[in-house]
Amino acid sequence: MRVVSLVPSLTEAVALSAPGLLVGATDWCSHPADLDVVRIGGTKNPDTAAVVRLRPDLVIANEEENREPDLAALRAAGLEVLVTEVRDLEQAFRELQRVLVAGCGVARPRWLDEAEAAWAAVASLGEWRAFVPIWRRPWMVLGRDTFAGDLLARLGVRNVYAGHAERYPRIPLEELRDRGAQLVVLPDEPYRFAADDGPEAFPGLPAGLVSGRHLTWYGPSLAEAPAVLGAALRRATQQM
Repeated sequence: MRVVSLVPSLTEAVALSAPGLLVGATDWCSHPADLDVVRIGGTKNPDTAAVVRLRPDLVIANEEENREPDLAALRAAGLEVLVTEVRDLEQAFRELQRVLVAGCGVARPRWLDEAEAAWAAVASLGEWRAFVPIWRRPWMVLGRDTFAGDLLARLGVRNVYAGHAERYPRIPLEELRDRGAQLVVLPDEPYRFAADDGPEAFPGLPAGLVSGRHLTWYGPSLAEAPAVLGAALRRATQQM
Protein backbone atom coordinates (compact mmCIF):
# COMPACT_ATOMS: atom_id res chain seq x y z
CA MET A 1 0.00 0.00 0.00
CA ARG A 2 1.11 3.58 -0.72
CA VAL A 3 0.09 6.39 1.64
CA VAL A 4 0.57 10.16 1.49
CA SER A 5 0.02 12.12 4.70
CA LEU A 6 -0.91 15.79 4.82
CA VAL A 7 -0.90 15.91 8.64
CA PRO A 8 2.30 15.83 10.74
CA SER A 9 0.82 13.88 13.64
CA LEU A 10 -0.71 11.29 11.31
CA THR A 11 2.59 11.02 9.44
CA GLU A 12 4.29 10.04 12.68
CA ALA A 13 1.47 7.63 13.54
CA VAL A 14 1.71 5.78 10.23
CA ALA A 15 5.51 5.85 10.08
CA LEU A 16 5.85 4.20 13.50
CA SER A 17 2.97 1.77 13.06
CA ALA A 18 3.68 0.56 9.52
CA PRO A 19 7.15 1.51 8.25
CA GLY A 20 7.25 1.51 4.48
CA LEU A 21 3.67 2.58 3.77
CA LEU A 22 4.40 6.30 3.53
CA VAL A 23 5.60 7.58 0.18
CA GLY A 24 4.90 11.29 0.70
CA ALA A 25 4.47 13.81 3.51
CA THR A 26 4.43 17.58 4.05
CA ASP A 27 7.42 19.78 4.72
CA TRP A 28 6.11 20.17 8.29
CA CYS A 29 6.19 16.43 9.02
CA SER A 30 9.19 16.42 11.35
CA HIS A 31 8.69 13.09 13.15
CA PRO A 32 10.18 10.58 13.03
CA ALA A 33 13.40 12.50 12.47
CA ASP A 34 14.75 10.01 9.94
CA LEU A 35 11.62 9.99 7.77
CA ASP A 36 12.73 9.53 4.16
CA VAL A 37 9.80 10.24 1.82
CA VAL A 38 8.96 12.68 -0.95
CA ARG A 39 8.03 16.11 0.43
CA ILE A 40 4.95 17.62 -1.18
CA GLY A 41 4.74 21.15 0.29
CA GLY A 42 2.91 22.52 3.29
CA THR A 43 -0.30 21.48 4.99
CA LYS A 44 -2.09 24.56 3.65
CA ASN A 45 -0.45 24.58 0.22
CA PRO A 46 0.42 21.04 -0.86
CA ASP A 47 1.57 20.38 -4.39
CA THR A 48 -1.45 18.35 -5.43
CA ALA A 49 0.14 17.40 -8.75
CA ALA A 50 3.12 15.95 -6.88
CA VAL A 51 0.75 13.95 -4.67
CA VAL A 52 -1.01 12.54 -7.73
CA ARG A 53 2.32 11.57 -9.30
CA LEU A 54 3.11 9.45 -6.24
CA ARG A 55 0.08 7.24 -7.08
CA PRO A 56 -1.01 6.73 -3.47
CA ASP A 57 -3.72 4.27 -2.54
CA LEU A 58 -4.72 6.61 0.28
CA VAL A 59 -4.22 10.27 1.22
CA ILE A 60 -4.81 11.11 4.88
CA ALA A 61 -5.83 14.63 5.85
CA ASN A 62 -7.54 16.66 8.55
CA GLU A 63 -10.53 18.99 8.21
CA GLU A 64 -8.78 21.72 10.20
CA GLU A 65 -5.19 21.48 8.97
CA ASN A 66 -5.90 21.03 5.27
CA ARG A 67 -7.95 23.11 2.82
CA GLU A 68 -11.02 21.64 1.18
CA PRO A 69 -10.08 22.89 -2.34
CA ASP A 70 -6.84 20.88 -2.18
CA LEU A 71 -8.68 17.77 -0.99
CA ALA A 72 -11.30 18.22 -3.69
CA ALA A 73 -8.55 18.40 -6.32
CA LEU A 74 -7.08 15.13 -5.09
CA ARG A 75 -10.47 13.44 -5.18
CA ALA A 76 -11.07 14.79 -8.68
CA ALA A 77 -7.81 13.12 -9.72
CA GLY A 78 -9.24 9.80 -8.57
CA LEU A 79 -7.46 9.51 -5.22
CA GLU A 80 -9.07 8.21 -2.05
CA VAL A 81 -8.85 10.86 0.68
CA LEU A 82 -9.53 10.02 4.33
CA VAL A 83 -10.26 13.18 6.34
CA THR A 84 -10.09 13.17 10.12
CA GLU A 85 -11.89 15.46 12.56
CA VAL A 86 -10.45 15.83 16.05
CA ARG A 87 -11.99 18.08 18.69
CA ASP A 88 -11.20 16.08 21.85
CA LEU A 89 -9.09 13.19 23.10
CA GLU A 90 -11.69 10.46 22.72
CA GLN A 91 -12.32 11.50 19.13
CA ALA A 92 -8.56 11.46 18.50
CA PHE A 93 -8.33 7.86 19.66
CA ARG A 94 -11.23 6.86 17.42
CA GLU A 95 -9.77 8.64 14.41
CA LEU A 96 -6.35 7.07 14.92
CA GLN A 97 -7.99 3.65 14.96
CA ARG A 98 -9.86 4.54 11.76
CA VAL A 99 -6.76 5.81 9.95
CA LEU A 100 -4.42 3.00 10.95
CA VAL A 101 -6.64 -0.07 11.07
CA ALA A 102 -9.51 0.69 8.68
CA GLY A 103 -7.60 3.06 6.37
CA CYS A 104 -4.11 1.60 6.24
CA GLY A 105 -5.00 -1.98 7.09
CA VAL A 106 -2.42 -2.40 9.86
CA ALA A 107 -2.77 -4.01 13.27
CA ARG A 108 -3.65 -1.70 16.14
CA PRO A 109 -0.27 -0.42 17.41
CA ARG A 110 0.87 -0.88 20.98
CA TRP A 111 1.55 2.84 21.38
CA LEU A 112 -2.15 3.57 20.93
CA ASP A 113 -3.02 1.27 23.84
CA GLU A 114 -0.27 2.89 25.88
CA ALA A 115 -1.62 6.36 25.10
CA GLU A 116 -5.15 5.43 26.16
CA ALA A 117 -3.81 3.93 29.40
CA ALA A 118 -1.68 7.00 30.13
CA TRP A 119 -4.60 9.37 29.78
CA ALA A 120 -6.95 7.09 31.73
CA ALA A 121 -4.54 7.35 34.67
CA VAL A 122 -3.86 11.07 34.39
CA ALA A 123 -3.89 13.09 37.61
CA SER A 124 -5.33 16.60 37.66
CA LEU A 125 -3.13 19.43 38.91
CA GLY A 126 -6.14 21.08 40.54
CA GLU A 127 -8.08 23.79 38.75
CA TRP A 128 -6.25 26.68 37.16
CA ARG A 129 -7.89 29.36 35.04
CA ALA A 130 -5.75 29.99 32.00
CA PHE A 131 -5.69 31.23 28.42
CA VAL A 132 -3.60 29.64 25.70
CA PRO A 133 -2.12 31.87 23.00
CA ILE A 134 -1.24 30.13 19.74
CA TRP A 135 -0.07 33.27 17.89
CA ARG A 136 1.00 36.84 18.48
CA ARG A 137 0.82 39.87 16.20
CA PRO A 138 -2.15 39.48 16.37
CA TRP A 139 -2.75 37.58 19.57
CA MET A 140 -4.86 34.45 18.98
CA VAL A 141 -5.90 31.94 21.63
CA LEU A 142 -7.63 28.61 21.98
CA GLY A 143 -11.40 29.03 22.03
CA ARG A 144 -14.18 26.44 21.98
CA ASP A 145 -14.02 22.76 21.00
CA THR A 146 -10.29 22.30 20.59
CA PHE A 147 -8.27 19.14 21.06
CA ALA A 148 -5.55 21.02 22.96
CA GLY A 149 -8.14 22.59 25.25
CA ASP A 150 -9.53 19.15 26.09
CA LEU A 151 -6.07 17.84 26.98
CA LEU A 152 -5.45 20.80 29.27
CA ALA A 153 -8.83 20.38 30.95
CA ARG A 154 -7.95 16.78 31.79
CA LEU A 155 -4.81 18.09 33.48
CA GLY A 156 -6.74 20.64 35.53
CA VAL A 157 -6.25 23.73 33.38
CA ARG A 158 -9.54 25.46 32.52
CA ASN A 159 -9.46 27.58 29.39
CA VAL A 160 -11.18 30.90 30.13
CA TYR A 161 -12.07 31.22 26.44
CA ALA A 162 -13.60 27.75 26.13
CA GLY A 163 -17.02 29.32 25.75
CA HIS A 164 -16.03 31.73 23.00
CA ALA A 165 -18.04 31.60 19.77
CA GLU A 166 -14.86 31.04 17.75
CA ARG A 167 -12.40 28.18 17.99
CA TYR A 168 -9.33 30.40 17.60
CA PRO A 169 -10.39 33.96 18.43
CA ARG A 170 -8.23 37.05 18.13
CA ILE A 171 -8.11 38.74 21.53
CA PRO A 172 -6.51 42.15 22.21
CA LEU A 173 -3.54 42.00 24.56
CA GLU A 174 -5.15 44.26 27.14
CA GLU A 175 -8.19 42.00 27.32
CA LEU A 176 -5.94 38.99 27.89
CA ARG A 177 -4.15 40.80 30.70
CA ASP A 178 -7.44 41.82 32.34
CA ARG A 179 -9.19 38.45 31.99
CA GLY A 180 -8.38 37.34 35.54
CA ALA A 181 -6.53 34.17 34.55
CA GLN A 182 -4.10 32.53 36.96
CA LEU A 183 -1.84 31.13 34.27
CA VAL A 184 -0.85 31.62 30.64
CA VAL A 185 0.04 28.47 28.70
CA LEU A 186 2.49 29.07 25.84
CA PRO A 187 3.14 26.21 23.39
CA ASP A 188 6.09 26.24 21.00
CA GLU A 189 3.87 25.71 17.94
CA PRO A 190 2.30 26.94 15.75
CA TYR A 191 3.95 30.11 17.09
CA ARG A 192 7.27 29.30 18.73
CA PHE A 193 6.79 30.88 22.14
CA ALA A 194 9.92 30.75 24.30
CA ALA A 195 11.21 32.05 27.62
CA ASP A 196 12.22 35.33 25.95
CA ASP A 197 9.26 35.55 23.56
CA GLY A 198 5.82 35.53 25.15
CA PRO A 199 5.98 35.59 28.97
CA GLU A 200 7.13 39.24 29.00
CA ALA A 201 3.74 40.27 27.57
CA PHE A 202 2.02 39.13 30.77
CA PRO A 203 3.98 40.58 33.70
CA GLY A 204 3.09 38.99 37.02
CA LEU A 205 1.31 36.04 35.43
CA PRO A 206 2.97 32.60 35.69
CA ALA A 207 3.77 31.20 32.25
CA GLY A 208 3.75 27.54 31.35
CA LEU A 209 6.02 26.91 28.36
CA VAL A 210 4.86 23.60 26.91
CA SER A 211 5.68 21.33 23.99
CA GLY A 212 3.33 22.08 21.11
CA ARG A 213 3.77 18.58 19.77
CA HIS A 214 2.54 17.06 23.02
CA LEU A 215 -0.32 19.54 23.27
CA THR A 216 -1.64 19.59 19.71
CA TRP A 217 -0.49 16.40 17.93
CA TYR A 218 -2.65 13.29 18.01
CA GLY A 219 -0.36 10.35 17.47
CA PRO A 220 2.43 8.48 19.30
CA SER A 221 3.28 11.58 21.34
CA LEU A 222 -0.01 11.08 23.21
CA ALA A 223 1.55 8.24 25.21
CA GLU A 224 4.03 10.58 26.92
CA ALA A 225 1.98 13.78 26.73
CA PRO A 226 0.42 13.54 30.23
CA ALA A 227 3.85 13.34 31.85
CA VAL A 228 5.50 15.96 29.62
CA LEU A 229 2.67 18.49 29.86
CA GLY A 230 2.07 17.78 33.52
CA ALA A 231 5.70 18.48 34.40
CA ALA A 232 5.74 21.78 32.50
CA LEU A 233 2.47 22.95 34.04
CA ARG A 234 3.58 21.92 37.49
CA ARG A 235 6.68 24.10 37.16
CA ALA A 236 4.50 27.01 36.11
CA THR A 237 1.98 26.68 38.93
CA GLN A 238 4.80 26.51 41.46
CA GLN A 239 5.56 30.12 40.52
CA MET A 240 2.24 31.18 42.05
